[in-house]
Amino acid sequence: MHDDGKGFVGAHSAIDAFYNWPEYGEMMGAYFENHPWGVMDAPIIVEEPGFPGMRHLPKEFTLRDEIYVPTNAPYSRGNVDVLARLDANKIDLTVRDLHRADRDFPVAWVKNYGRGRVFYSSLGHLDNSWDNPQVQQLYLEAIKWSIGLTAYTPHPHPMPI
Repeated sequence: MHDDGKGFVGAHSAIDAFYNWPEYGEMMGAYFENHPWGVMDAPIIVEEPGFPGMRHLPKEFTLRDEIYVPTNAPYSRGNVDVLARLDANKIDLTVRDLHRADRDFPVAWVKNYGRGRVFYSSLGHLDNSWDNPQVQQLYLEAIKWSIGLTAYTPHPHPMPI
């Protein structure tokens, strides 16, 4: 993938795998730390409405799902382009087992991996998530982008204030 320019789309538990394979973590942009809220009504903010898989979504919306929190290493906003995140102002930050103190809870991101293109979203724990037309379109557009059918250049950026 790195050298051949292939695409990869990871859904939900894709970052909860291959912990002993550092290249996989580098490719994905993160590993799973936990999901301290379990299934929740996730308040989501779209950061990058220009990504094809985000264009159909409102700037802010709520979706019932289980959101994964990535580890601090290798996750870094310097390495991934966060497309959507939880609204930290609308969630319980005192929940047990929440270790991130930076209020950065990405829900979807993209990145280049060498010549390859990687998309990841933690959405997809529940059957209802996969039945949701908005989530279906998100992943369809992510697949199209990852194989080069649509254009978007990842640009890592800091979390908006």
